[in-house]
Amino acid sequence: MLQDIDDPADIPPQFVFDNRVDRWRTPAYHYRPIIEHLVKERIPYTDKTRQYQELRCESRLSVEPHPYQQEAIQAWKAYRFRGVIELPTGSGKSYLGQMAIELTKRSTLIVVPTIDLLHQWYSLLSSSFSNELVGIIGGGYYEVNVLTVTTYQSAVNTMDRLGNQWGLLIFDECHHLPGEMYSHAAEMAIAPYRLALTATLERQDGRHKMLDRLIGPVVYQQSIKALAGEYLSEYDVKRTTVYMTQEEKARYGEALDERNTFLEENNLSLGGLQGWRLFVMKSAQSREGRRAMMAHHEARKIAMGTESKLRALESIVKEHARDRIIIFTQDNDTAYTISQEFLIPCITHQTDIKERKAILEAFSSGKYRFLVTSKALNEGVNVPEANVAVVLSGSGSIREHVQRLGRILRRQQGKQAILYEVVTKGTVEEYQSKRRTQHDAFL
Repeated sequence: MLQDIDDPADIPPQFVFDNRVDRWRTPAYHYRPIIEHLVKERIPYTDKTRQYQELRCESRLSVEPHPYQQEAIQAWKAYRFRGVIELPTGSGKSYLGQMAIELTKRSTLIVVPTIDLLHQWYSLLSSSFSNELVGIIGGGYYEVNVLTVTTYQSAVNTMDRLGNQWGLLIFDECHHLPGEMYSHAAEMAIAPYRLALTATLERQDGRHKMLDRLIGPVVYQQSIKALAGEYLSEYDVKRTTVYMTQEEKARYGEALDERNTFLEENNLSLGGLQGWRLFVMKSAQSREGRRAMMAHHEARKIAMGTESKLRALESIVKEHARDRIIIFTQDNDTAYTISQEFLIPCITHQTDIKERKAILEAFSSGKYRFLVTSKALNEGVNVPEANVAVVLSGSGSIREHVQRLGRILRRQQGKQAILYEVVTKGTVEEYQSKRRTQHDAFL
């Protein structure tokens, strides 16, 4: 907000006049270009907005960055400490955050999507700098410090009060940021320095393009294949095709017929997000529509949970009995079925935090060698011991498939990772498999 303007010509172009409060106003994220404009035009000003601090902090952990990490941080620096860095899971994106803090020496807020990542970043910063400098907002904590870690939701809830406290913002898993609500976390902060990290930038809705305005452009990228072998584990991708029983085929066909009849009668197509949204909207307006939606879910359930998939899984588990296996499903019901039939611990979004932590620790230690999950471990969890992933079912999302591959790519001595994809022949899964593998990691 501007006050006491003598000459209208001195008003930076980012400001607009707000008749509601009779003041010149602008979103907080315009802070940097405004200051640069005032300095360039030699316009005197008093800054009552900035509350962030300059820090004297050097990491206590002496780790030599990999060449690509040095290249990435130099590219970010060359773009004046703003921009997006896209690197594969397991390639050390968190270390880039540490490097950015050392480079800018400003009060920093790190924003993450999950509680697991909240604690991982807190531990990293406490080890690298000092726990006396590190705060945490979220997960039951509200401790603001010069280095603070928070979740996207907490950032949105607190940025209107704390948006002037940070000189550097780091958005981990930044593909979440362009969400309709989460984007406010970047808009309500004045931080002149901004770093966004992700392994999978593009969103199906195209909103990732907003990052150019909120953070800066993509300044550095490396692919999984480019880093595999030297910096990530070598890996193979194997696809297993299974077949429905005659009974399953009949039920699947009946369900599809009922759904497709409704689609045709209402001139609907399921191609793209808009087609699906129209189907959801129309299906809620009549009994026939609700039956069509139920038939749609029934068909997917048959395809994803066919009996032959469980037998294929049994074969994979026997072959890799000495390995660490993560089994991914599209839905909780299938995950629970596998857990009960194979006596494998299960993690879903319904799993209690303490139980989740205990299961992951037992998996890391080797007490549990197998683990089944729906979508709860797609991102934000560190399981370097895992070397086999089985995608028993999933969506057509490229991001999801790349994230699941990323769970087994953290490099360890002698490690050879394998991703199995189990697909039911003659179902929508074939189309979904084709969509989600349209990425250079699977070519």
